[in-house]
Amino acid sequence: MKSVYIHIPFCSSICTYCDFCKLYYNKSLVKTYLNALEAEINKTYKGEAIRTIYIGGGTPSVLDMEDLTYLFKILEIFNCRNVEEYTIECNVENIVKEKLELFYGHGVNRLSIGIQTFNPKLLKVLGRNHTDELVINAINNAKEAGITNISVDLIYGIDGQSIDDLKDDIAKLFKLDIPHVSLYSLIIEPHTRLYINNFKDLDEDLNASMYEYINTSLIDNGYTHYEISNYAKEGYESKHNLVYWHNEEYYGFGLSASSFIGNKRSDNTRSLNHYLEGLYKANEEELTERQMMENEMILGLRLTSGVNKNHFYQLYGKRIEDVFSIQDLLDKKLLIDDGKNIYIPEEKLFISNSVLIEFID
Repeated sequence: MKSVYIHIPFCSSICTYCDFCKLYYNKSLVKTYLNALEAEINKTYKGEAIRTIYIGGGTPSVLDMEDLTYLFKILEIFNCRNVEEYTIECNVENIVKEKLELFYGHGVNRLSIGIQTFNPKLLKVLGRNHTDELVINAINNAKEAGITNISVDLIYGIDGQSIDDLKDDIAKLFKLDIPHVSLYSLIIEPHTRLYINNFKDLDEDLNASMYEYINTSLIDNGYTHYEISNYAKEGYESKHNLVYWHNEEYYGFGLSASSFIGNKRSDNTRSLNHYLEGLYKANEEELTERQMMENEMILGLRLTSGVNKNHFYQLYGKRIEDVFSIQDLLDKKLLIDDGKNIYIPEEKLFISNSVLIEFID
């Protein structure tokens, strides 16, 4: 079974921190883009059974009812008899009953909602514009429409944000009663408005304190910390994202989407003109066994459970410790080997990037 990612690049506004492939919403462009998306899917998809579908962006929920209906018509080509999880990303402003009913009617059973923060001052910094009331209404409307598997994104580590601001965000999050949360420390990426405006990084010690508060609070309130930035109530871990972290196969369709099929990884073009002309791929690489094993480790070590040693041996016929020189990392307690799994200990997850860099080196 495969998974499918669909990229819808259109947004009604551009967030100051976003470096994903996106375009300002233009009704006249949407149908043209969807036609190209359909052509790419028809050319590439081989008819496999699909386990998960994720419609991301951009802001897929910004499409109007006509274009959303056409999008779901396109996606009927997929063999979805055994789909376990069908997610669409939404912005709070676009979550209206009419669209929710359309989503539910086409098999969508999970929403990923970008909230980022409840703080009006910080929302302005991030280029967002919603209120607590809009958030609460959106969540309630989704539940009433039958979609109770809801994930929200929050951002912390914003210059000007205090620990009390974060505590307020987390308190409001708990009141929403949702089963999955993704929390990301703000990274100021090149080519974003924050980067262009020389926005500062938050003090590292304060950022670490925020991470510790987040981790403790969510675990104490019944969430499992299952990946560096992700927390879930039991049974609500993101099945689609676990495909990535387990280094399993997936299709990616649309601008900038990535695919991993067989031993080939590819990235689609970020050029709308090229995409509309049918020049979908920007690059494609056939991975060596060594690269496959490295990806297995680097992606798997994002999970708090780490990489299963027996599974790795079944895939590659080699033991992890015979392929990679990890003894130094084990000695420094940056990695733990419990006999079954190799993982980054909880107290080191905040510096996981440094651990992974050492692992690669």
